[in-house]
Amino acid sequence: MTSYAEPSADTSTRPAFLQGMRDGSPFLLVVAPFALLFGVVATEAGLKVYEALVYSVAVIAGASQFASLQLLRDGAPVIVALVSALAVNLRMAMYSASLTPYLGGAPLWKRALAAYFLVDQSYAVSIVTFAKRPEWGVSQRMAYFFGVILPICPVWYAMTVVGALVGSAIPPALALDFALPITFIAMVAPMLLTVAQMSAAGVAIVLALIFAGLPYNLGLLIAALAGMMTGAAIEKRLEARK
Repeated sequence: MTSYAEPSADTSTRPAFLQGMRDGSPFLLVVAPFALLFGVVATEAGLKVYEALVYSVAVIAGASQFASLQLLRDGAPVIVALVSALAVNLRMAMYSASLTPYLGGAPLWKRALAAYFLVDQSYAVSIVTFAKRPEWGVSQRMAYFFGVILPICPVWYAMTVVGALVGSAIPPALALDFALPITFIAMVAPMLLTVAQMSAAGVAIVLALIFAGLPYNLGLLIAALAGMMTGAAIEKRLEARK
């Protein structure tokens, strides 16, 4: 496990930051239409332009934004919308835990800022790069992390506003909703390396399909919890065997 301490005397952060920007830029191909779609959906649900923007800035979690907004639009109780959003975002707790050995030695304010900007894209590329660059210190890892997020979040905010402004003027034929599944497939698939990870994904997929007819996206909650429990149980069993 990587230590919190700086493993290298080289404290130059600029190369790491620029590398992060390069690695994060390709995500714009899916982040832009995803945010645009959310802006459209938000205005169709009755939100004003500034409310759609505040929603994106405050939550900054695309999947849970869509889930909670859709539930509220369908008349679901607020508590169901909140629980659904939290369930969708439970993966962030696991992201945070796996990044702690790499970023845990940073000052509190930097860790707090990183926690806010911890999204699927910033996690996916950071965790892989950190493992490949053990010589980096905490400052370089932080620089890389913020470099990744720099091209992503401003575009997320801006395209939310654009989507809210144009609203229903975007023709359905554009099918902007392709961005969500493609984003998750591209990020998750390469990370399914262990038996526990693949088993968790398999169980979640099967149960999500089985319980797809349940109201208020409750099938998603069941699938997510069952997938995490499956992965944790297999990890524990494998660790016990070792």
